[in-house]
Amino acid sequence: MSIKVKLNDYSQLIKFRLTFTVVLSSVFGYMIGSVGELNWTELGMLILGGFLVVSASNGLNQIVEKNYDILMIRTENRPLAQNRMSVLEAVIFCSITGILGIWMLGTYLNHHAAILGLGSLLSYAFLYTPLKRFTSFAVVVGAFPGAIPPLLGWVAATGQYSAVAGILFLFQFIWQFPHFWAIAWVLDDDYKKAGYRLLPFKQGRSKSTAMLIVLSSLLLIPLSFIPYFIGMSGIVSLVIITLSSIALTIMAIRLLKSLSIKDAKSLMFASIIYNPLVLIVLLLDKI
Repeated sequence: MSIKVKLNDYSQLIKFRLTFTVVLSSVFGYMIGSVGELNWTELGMLILGGFLVVSASNGLNQIVEKNYDILMIRTENRPLAQNRMSVLEAVIFCSITGILGIWMLGTYLNHHAAILGLGSLLSYAFLYTPLKRFTSFAVVVGAFPGAIPPLLGWVAATGQYSAVAGILFLFQFIWQFPHFWAIAWVLDDDYKKAGYRLLPFKQGRSKSTAMLIVLSSLLLIPLSFIPYFIGMSGIVSLVIITLSSIALTIMAIRLLKSLSIKDAKSLMFASIIYNPLVLIVLLLDKI
């Protein structure tokens, strides 16, 4: 096997693009929490340590789901599913990257960051991942490790928890419901081939499911006001984040009316933009 093919397999194993975006959200959290001049050494260790931990999480996810990935079009070409990589190789890789990443977070940042990294890895790989085949509640469970990155970044910068850290966590936690349910709506047929239940109701693409997507989007609107009222951000951030939350809710309402895959895709892409936009706006407001 050529080096290029092997590197591509490892890129798929760690879900490189997803890992990059997760680490980026922790970087935003760190920069929002930083006071004065940035500590570039700490930031570098956050990026590297975080990348290793998330890579391990995604790799462990594929180890657990190896026999189911081959059943879905979206995942059938993954290296473990196609036996281009052995389970033993993947386990060794994930063990090394996970342990090394957590060690870096604890050694170069603080023990809070290491604990959050470990909690995120374990809950994602060993709670959320196996639950996906048994209950749609897995999405709620998965939202906790999914919301940790910006919180971890803040704690890495400050060494403590605070109301601001909680707001960063809440934004990412609530945002995941319209985001992942929109993805599950689009990919529901593919998910069913592997026995995954990610939409909240057995009826699948139904009015009840769409209503939950609307309600979760609506929660982002009052949340948009909190950073301003606790002095975390200014009026410009308030306006931009609130308008973005309203826009996301409007797209969710369109899905409720149409129940179409087309509107679910539109909501999915809008949600992909929403989360980094909120973090960027909060960071720029601070600067």
